Amino acid sequence: MTFDISKIHIPSNPGIYLMKDSQEKIIYIGKAKNLKKRVKSYFLKNQNYKTKKLVENISDIEFVLTDNESEAFLLESNMIKKYRPMFNIELKDQQRYTYLRISDEKYPRLLVARRTRNGKFLGKGKIFGPFTQGSSKLLTIGTLRKAFQIRICNTLPKKVCLEYHLGNCEGPCEFREAQDSYPKHISDLEDVLKGKNQTKIFTEKLKEEMKQAANLQQFERAKEIRDTLIRLGSLQTKQKMEYVENSDEEYFGIGEKDQTATVMNFRMINGVIRDSDKFFFDLVGDNSFSNFLFQYYTTHKIPKFVYVSELPENKQLLESLLSEQAGFSVKIQCPLRGKRKEIVDLILKNIGLIQSKGGDPGLVELQELLSLPTVPKIIECFDISNHGEDFAVGSMSRFVDGKPNKSGYRKFKIKTVEGRDDFAMINEVIKRRYFRLLEEESQLPDLILIDGGKGQLNAALDSLQSLGLKTPCVSLAKENEEVFVPNQKTPIIIPKNKQSLKILQHARDETHRFGVAYNRTIRRNQIK
Repeated sequence: MTFDISKIHIPSNPGIYLMKDSQEKIIYIGKAKNLKKRVKSYFLKNQNYKTKKLVENISDIEFVLTDNESEAFLLESNMIKKYRPMFNIELKDQQRYTYLRISDEKYPRLLVARRTRNGKFLGKGKIFGPFTQGSSKLLTIGTLRKAFQIRICNTLPKKVCLEYHLGNCEGPCEFREAQDSYPKHISDLEDVLKGKNQTKIFTEKLKEEMKQAANLQQFERAKEIRDTLIRLGSLQTKQKMEYVENSDEEYFGIGEKDQTATVMNFRMINGVIRDSDKFFFDLVGDNSFSNFLFQYYTTHKIPKFVYVSELPENKQLLESLLSEQAGFSVKIQCPLRGKRKEIVDLILKNIGLIQSKGGDPGLVELQELLSLPTVPKIIECFDISNHGEDFAVGSMSRFVDGKPNKSGYRKFKIKTVEGRDDFAMINEVIKRRYFRLLEEESQLPDLILIDGGKGQLNAALDSLQSLGLKTPCVSLAKENEEVFVPNQKTPIIIPKNKQSLKILQHARDETHRFGVAYNRTIRRNQIK
């Protein structure tokens, strides 16, 4: 069945889109200057064979916004390397962008940074990049090495080599003066690679050299310098999605709506932003941004710097606790300007997109995960409490907007089933409940949840079918928290940290509690 593109809200911003199959596995990642136009184009007629196969497997589409198309390119590249989607074969190249490395040696060298298939950089040292323009990495590196007198020898010799005599290296292997000046050369090179003011000085120097080469009719040299100037222009391009710095950083944004907090983060790995997560929690009791951060870092690596959209309460205490846990000083800061502020603003923009879908984020998540026609604002959950042939009862909890609506709870004494047949009991309870609602012309729920596995689900579906109802119905098996849905052999596994699963669990637990209490009352009265 083809995915109904009209069911989802697609922003018109630049960004990336992640297409997923029925098992929530990412099967394709793409980028777009206008997400709405690009994504809708997949569902037009007359597509090629590969596109048709891709569309046939789509069950959900997720979006991550960026500020421009260049950032979308970079984030798409990193996500493809991480997830390796089956439909991204043509984008498997690991060298789409150039990274440079200043090696971790006594007299460092400038090298092309190599990466493994999962994106990890090889070799020790400082990583700079990406540089998105130009195809000849070695030409740029060669000019930079010459300009800053950076050595190229793999092993430091005892005497100066040809590079010294050509004027490309001052010879730190032999001369004390060169050894003293080498750290300054490296520092200037780092400034250029970071795009600081030194870049302008360096480019002016190259322009002067290009003019001199042209005047001396050294046209090959002039062309080489011109190409280098073009490539150096990419050093000053802002690329927040690949912002590299010599520290560990993580970014968080928080948005609040209808007493629910939505938190989104960008993680930096080896100085590169390459991953993000979404979290939801209710703003009740002690639930706060500060508590969330502390709980988050009980299971995640703690960075040196945590940048947030708003400072959490008890900031100093939280910093102290995290520092003690990490073994080094941890700072929590709210950036006010610069690249870090732009990254936090981008997170808030994505949170706004999530919240614009309306309703409790966990319910919106349920709609997406279970492919429901509407957000399940009303959920009715059923369970059987069976303690022998004489003590079998059915119970039902009712949740409205993700919260218990206790006046809507119902209990059922089993009337037509003898023995311990849970399937038949579910069948009876479902039929009685919705036959009555149809007679009274009362409002039906948006989702029916059954406590149990595939057998209990099929029993409930038989009753609904006999009543002519097509109300969405699923079951939740307690042992592995598997969600069974109609016409699908394998269950859906919702990650334990998802708010959508917590809503289902809460409804199931409430139903069980209510049923056990009713069963206990019946047995107590029988004994009396």
